[in-house]
Amino acid sequence: MTQPLAVVAIGGNSLIKDNSKTSVQDQYEAAAETAQHIASLVAAGYRVVITHGNGPQVGFILLRSDLAKHKLHEVPLDNCVADTQGSIGYQVGQTLANELRRRGMERPIATVVTQVMVAANDPAFANPTKPIGPFYTQEEAQKYEAENGWVLKEDAGRGWRRVVASPQPIRIVEEDTIRLLLAQNVIVIAVGGGGIPVIENEKGELEGRAAVIDKDLASCLLAKNLKADVFIVSTGVDKVAIDYKKPTQRELDQLTVAEAKKYMAEGQFPAGSMGPKIAAAIDFLENGGKRVIITQPHLLPEAIAGKNGTHLIP
Repeated sequence: MTQPLAVVAIGGNSLIKDNSKTSVQDQYEAAAETAQHIASLVAAGYRVVITHGNGPQVGFILLRSDLAKHKLHEVPLDNCVADTQGSIGYQVGQTLANELRRRGMERPIATVVTQVMVAANDPAFANPTKPIGPFYTQEEAQKYEAENGWVLKEDAGRGWRRVVASPQPIRIVEEDTIRLLLAQNVIVIAVGGGGIPVIENEKGELEGRAAVIDKDLASCLLAKNLKADVFIVSTGVDKVAIDYKKPTQRELDQLTVAEAKKYMAEGQFPAGSMGPKIAAAIDFLENGGKRVIITQPHLLPEAIAGKNGTHLIP
């Protein structure tokens, strides 16, 4: 019998615990913690594909590039995404391999630098919405808008962040490679940061584009195509909540597609935070998926056993 397949999407913010812990070492330690919980999924008998966000990290690379532009060439956004796929894939892959070795469960692990096709005329290119990089005060945001021409927006009550285009993912270019690795019992890290955004030109050739694809939507596309048994969205909260950060906040143990759509229509899930996660969950469930779990990384073992997290069902 084939082992069940879990696609686990790790949030870029869940690899950074707070604004005082953003160094590479801090992120490595956070990845090591997450690896412990993913190892529990492997121990429970799941084949695993790990995807990850890169919002803070790609923003750091862009900011570093901007600060150094008087000395060095600037780094295009699609290359920034590729950079984060390598660095985060390295951290997650190494820490997971170490954890599995400690448990006597050594398995091959591979990080796939993944391109994701988008439409050249996607309206998202004219309406940036994807938050990247650190949080700023309103005064700092106004300064960067004036000095650098950036677009900054308030992000779910947590501060102001730079926003960039976030086009819809159409096709995962390396999907066949991912399938080949899974067939050989390899744990795969793929679609990092939503994938490197590429378009197909009139010659049928691929070209990079300046954007950051939402990792939950790209992860959903991969989970659908691989017919995953469960799609897990690991994030910075225990459970999905309505009336978030209000006196009437209520956490949800279970959510049907109909309920999720109702809350989305009411504006309960902002575009810059929980919105894409819920949209991805709905998409997965409406296209043959059976279960989506949204929770914090350390709750993964409990959540997969049905004892924690928010479980979305058809």
